[in-house]
Amino acid sequence: MNRRHFLQSSMAAAFAQRISAAPSDELKAIQSEIDKHHDEAIHRLQDWIRQPSIAAENRGMTEGCDMMMRLLRDAGFDQVAKVPTDGHPGVFATLDAGAPKTVGIYFMYDVKQADPSEWSSPPFDAALVDKPGLGKVLIGRGAVNQKGPEATWLAALHAFKSAGRKLPVNLVFVAEGEEEIGSPHFSQVVRRPDILAALHKCTGVYMPMPMQALDGTVTINLGAKGVVELELVSSSEDWHRGPKQDLHSSNEARVDSPVWHLIQALATLVGPDGHTPAIDGYAEKALPLTPADKSLIRDASKRMNETVVKQQLGVEHWVHNVDFLESLELLVGRPTVNIEGLVSGYTGPGGKTILPHKAVAKLDLRLVPGMTALGSLAALKAHLAKRGFGDIEVNMSGGYDPTTTDAKSALIQAQAAVYRKAGLDPILWPRLAGSWPGYIFTGDPLRLPAGHFGLGHGNGAHAPNEYYVIESSNPKIQGIAGAIRSQVDYLYELAS
Repeated sequence: MNRRHFLQSSMAAAFAQRISAAPSDELKAIQSEIDKHHDEAIHRLQDWIRQPSIAAENRGMTEGCDMMMRLLRDAGFDQVAKVPTDGHPGVFATLDAGAPKTVGIYFMYDVKQADPSEWSSPPFDAALVDKPGLGKVLIGRGAVNQKGPEATWLAALHAFKSAGRKLPVNLVFVAEGEEEIGSPHFSQVVRRPDILAALHKCTGVYMPMPMQALDGTVTINLGAKGVVELELVSSSEDWHRGPKQDLHSSNEARVDSPVWHLIQALATLVGPDGHTPAIDGYAEKALPLTPADKSLIRDASKRMNETVVKQQLGVEHWVHNVDFLESLELLVGRPTVNIEGLVSGYTGPGGKTILPHKAVAKLDLRLVPGMTALGSLAALKAHLAKRGFGDIEVNMSGGYDPTTTDAKSALIQAQAAVYRKAGLDPILWPRLAGSWPGYIFTGDPLRLPAGHFGLGHGNGAHAPNEYYVIESSNPKIQGIAGAIRSQVDYLYELAS
């Protein structure tokens, strides 16, 4: 064991002694196994990242699903099964520990696309590098979103298994391979009768996630925005105007442009400020922030550093030059209409004087409580038709509704208990501005609390050089050993 690993293990062991709700002899045995299998846990994560599984590109999905199932069997699950859908398959697994309580676990085995030219090391090499101010980190697509924290959770199960200790709760596990394309078929997994029956036995469902900021603070999200992912396509085939194939650009003097047609349609989706949603009926059912929501945001804002937040985001101003508190209220409470990308014509070196025959815009809409994915899609289609853009194709690739979980639920209270025993005062946050398909658990017919939990730190989801901290040089955040221990203790806390 090298010096850094020794210091990491010592820090994590001290952390675990502070927070554990487990019997001391059990914890000691589990701690020993975590330390003993430290390198094995890292190699397991590296192997997983080295297997690309990108739903958007249909790349490595069969292999990714098979690997997910193998990882579950190795971690001790009794029953592991592939669940066919109309898209990429899901995975269903159970582990019966003979415990009084049962907890649900959600995983995704797909990751976002990656352009190797943008990375400091190849995105699927899973390189271990020293990062100033953080320590040793693993760089790779899926490092933090979501294979890193998921592999950490699996390492916690391995520690129970190798220590000869039973889990304090039974587990019902569901995974999908399409989260990064909007989970279009995940409901087919969860609503299969036997899976639905198993989930009905759960006290809640959670997803492992490293929740520590660089200053060590942790956040408990009480919900998440919903999302609709879609494409708008403008072409001569549907418009019956413009060229059927790319033309010399001189013809723009006498032939309509599908590109300008799309741009004009896009301009109607937001107000004159280029920001505020203007889709007819889109946000009419959106629920405003409650006084309780605003109180949580106000309290949280006092513990945040606006300058640091702006530096991390790479921005100089908030929209409309609002102050920091209002920017946080917008982040939580505002539905959005975002253009992810615009594709048309020639985009290579130099110019190419053409009039393109087709243009595509990739959009995502973020939804707050009161809104639904299908209702938002219908509003968008009606809005375009009303304004003379009914010819533009609207192709929804995926999406789901917002989620909300009661702060008083056992799932959330257990999170707070683990964090506080670790000497951390968690920030309660009304709603994650990002999205995950938790609605399938919080909505009918399950109506279960759902959320995210874990110590540790990572960043760069969906971006180049995505990373997950393995051995922390920052005493305020845990490396992978401490993150594993936090998952162990959370299982004990959920059992209690």
